[in-house]
Amino acid sequence: MSPRPGRPLRIVVVGFGPVGARFAEEVAPGVRDGSIQMTVVGQEPVDAYNRVLVADHAVGSTGLADMTLVSAEDLALDGIRVLRGTTAMQIDRETRTVELDTGETLPYDRLVLATGARANVPTLDGVDRRKRDLPALEKYGRSLLLSDHDLPRGVCTLRDLADADAVAEVVRSGGRIVVLGAGVLGLELALSAARAGADVVVVHHGPTPMPRNLDRGGGSVLAAALRAAGVEVIAHSRAEAIGHRDDPAGGRHFDALITADGKRITGDLLVLSCGVSARSDLAILAGVRVGSGVLVGEDLSSWSDERIFAIGDCAHVLAPTPELRSERIVPGGPSGLIGPGWRQAEWLAARFLIEAAAGGPPLELGPPPVERASTVALKAERVDVVAVGDVQAEPWDVESTTADGCSVHPAAPRSVSVWADPDHGRYVKMITRAGVLTAFVCIGMPRTAAELTLLYDGGGELPADRSVLLRLDGPDAIGGASADAFAPSTTVCTCNGVTVGRIMDAAQSGSTTVACIGKATRAGTGCGGCTGRIAAVLERVADGDRQSEPVPA
Repeated sequence: MSPRPGRPLRIVVVGFGPVGARFAEEVAPGVRDGSIQMTVVGQEPVDAYNRVLVADHAVGSTGLADMTLVSAEDLALDGIRVLRGTTAMQIDRETRTVELDTGETLPYDRLVLATGARANVPTLDGVDRRKRDLPALEKYGRSLLLSDHDLPRGVCTLRDLADADAVAEVVRSGGRIVVLGAGVLGLELALSAARAGADVVVVHHGPTPMPRNLDRGGGSVLAAALRAAGVEVIAHSRAEAIGHRDDPAGGRHFDALITADGKRITGDLLVLSCGVSARSDLAILAGVRVGSGVLVGEDLSSWSDERIFAIGDCAHVLAPTPELRSERIVPGGPSGLIGPGWRQAEWLAARFLIEAAAGGPPLELGPPPVERASTVALKAERVDVVAVGDVQAEPWDVESTTADGCSVHPAAPRSVSVWADPDHGRYVKMITRAGVLTAFVCIGMPRTAAELTLLYDGGGELPADRSVLLRLDGPDAIGGASADAFAPSTTVCTCNGVTVGRIMDAAQSGSTTVACIGKATRAGTGCGGCTGRIAAVLERVADGDRQSEPVPA
């Protein structure tokens, strides 16, 4: 598996999104010392940017410069070749080459797929869904690889800058936006657009928003908070078709979303926010085994080809046991979160750096860290939601038992604590085993959410009196969260593993805003859920500086 002696390890990366760019940054030392030669292929004509912030960009609250994570120019200074606006069309596993839409062919010793995910398009009359199985890719491969979707005018997803431009046009005119789907990204867009002056309605088929993350109580409180923020919510409505109107520029334009129960919800723009699926097209065409993404083992190498690797939203990590290899459908799938993708990129880069320097596989490098369930945060003005784990259990539920009548968790009985104040948009549920937090949902209680996140991440026990945590958001709260929240070793940004100590050091060196901290430490540049905690650390540093100033005579 080692490259030919006497030349650099040739690495081709397909994908210049946040994960592919992070991988390139981490491999840069090997490129600088000549042990690695690397080319990165990016389909979009711009530098790597944080897709989590596309909704903010669409309403004008975040500029492209603030979203940019890594530039091609900076990587070029390290000797890394970055091809923006270029599409990989085919992988030839026999010759170990990647063919580009420009006609160029790139040879590789290691191929890293960081192709990310594309937005799902639901089944709707009036919207063409592109099949992406092997027969369709073999017949229409070029058009499918060059474009994710062929949507009618007035219909978009929310995955790239072109989608942001479509939303921005409607927001500027004060038009009406229909969001189909009530997940985190769709709701963040809805709240941001409503705050910017658009008329926004969210349509979803379940009883409450964010059904994958919230229980019924939390979802009900969130639905009320959305309406209070100016977002109309239509639940229990399964979308069936879209209606069109004649476009003055020619052709047809979205006019209305039609639901199975007969509703006709008019608007100027339909935003599809119905989840994502891994971009596995290249792997499928190359005969590489896929599941919900490119199937890779714990070492991130493909089940089908030890020279091909996958990281980020396109990587379905699963140990390739003989039993699973024989199954047509396998469990699991990509994490869908930026933090785990970055950690995969960093681990794989370390592997290749060792391999390139030693001329062989890195035997001393352990497997990537096992990921815990990550917190999901809805970030919007006046609507604060944080959740993690399975929060469906209720205080009065009886735990399941085995055939002999014993509890499934005999040594760790479950405890569920709930506090609700729907009139003021507040709700907290905490689920513990032996006092240790295993899942929670927190709405409208930002300080409590921050403390619960710290306790969850650290595996700490909750206080016996759970109401102590609720008082953090009370009017008589003193000092906010506990002292442990500001201990130097406490992790603030889980996506990038940045601690309070690193943020304080950066603040003392002149990085006094959240944006500056992001540039200095990467904290807050992932999901964005930690920006409030970064601000709290900066405030504490500023308070300390003020207290240390000499008193004027």
